[in-house]
Amino acid sequence: MTTKLTDRTDLNAVLRGLSEAQTKGGKGLPPVHLWEPAFCGDLDMRIARDGTWFYMGSPIKREKLVRLFSTVLRHDEDGRYYLVTPVEKIGIQVDDAPFVVVDMDVHGAGTAQVIVFTTNVGDETIAGPEHPLRMAFDPETREPAPYVHVRARLEALINRAVYYKLVDLAVEEEVDGILQFGVWSAGEFFAFSPVAEL
Repeated sequence: MTTKLTDRTDLNAVLRGLSEAQTKGGKGLPPVHLWEPAFCGDLDMRIARDGTWFYMGSPIKREKLVRLFSTVLRHDEDGRYYLVTPVEKIGIQVDDAPFVVVDMDVHGAGTAQVIVFTTNVGDETIAGPEHPLRMAFDPETREPAPYVHVRARLEALINRAVYYKLVDLAVEEEVDGILQFGVWSAGEFFAFSPVAEL
């Protein structure tokens, strides 16, 4: 049976744990992958598909607080998302990807091109071998949903405005004998779709 955490005091306990996590993490992101605290239950917190964080049904409007939570977010092998501090592991709900790409910069051109994505929580990610792009398609509507790997098992959904900029950069390349439509970044070609299917 899953324990449900819903009281405001539970959020205060999480915030105290975050403060400790920041202290132990030093500069940069806290080492959440190294922490294995006991599971404390589920918190009434949700990340919507558009990247909005909700607590007890209300949006969290403090940007600094959302960024703080994002630094201790972990996606475990069980497929669930958790806020992890040195002493607590608390389940939260994520509708799609936990982050949303809201901007991108492009440096260079052709196969030397480098694409840098910025998420809604301020992470910057260079698309490449360690941070691949992937394209998913709705099985019914065939609407594309592009994602980029940010860190660990965490991805960002690329918002529509940035996706259109990506499409403007797209070229045709032959991959395994099939002409593919996609983009280059950091020496890697990321295929969106076979040209024949466009």
